[in-house]
Amino acid sequence: FNGKDLNNFNQVGTANWHIVDGVVQANMGAGHLVSKESYTDFEIKVEFFAGPKSNSGVYMRCLDGSKITDKTCYEANVYDNRPDQSGRTGGIPNYAPPIAIVNAEGKWNTYEITMRGDHIVVVLNGTKTVDARDSTLKSGPIALQYQGGDVKIRNVQIRKL
Repeated sequence: FNGKDLNNFNQVGTANWHIVDGVVQANMGAGHLVSKESYTDFEIKVEFFAGPKSNSGVYMRCLDGSKITDKTCYEANVYDNRPDQSGRTGGIPNYAPPIAIVNAEGKWNTYEITMRGDHIVVVLNGTKTVDARDSTLKSGPIALQYQGGDVKIRNVQIRKL
């Protein structure tokens, strides 16, 4: 995300993605910004703001860029109030629960995620929340989710390994 346009992404769903002062945000509908490029081994850094009761996430290695789910992608979740806390913010629902609890609501946060082979490491605001191995998903696009609340995203950086 270059802070100016969404040319590197396909929009899937009804989220009202728009850019304000270099920040992509949504506050209505539900959907994803899906990268036009696929990734296998990479590091991604994403800064995000999670308003009260927001639901968002960074999806990786998605099987199908038009059907994004937390079973067909790895999702670094952004959902402090998720009923099943094993998939809360910092965790990867269905694959790896968080090993540390970091609350994200009401502030800017930084995800630093490394995917190398079957090794998945998620660091949220400097705290490692996932250090797991899973070989289910090998490669695919990255997607940014809006599912509710006030969500803002900036400074998305991806580096292939």
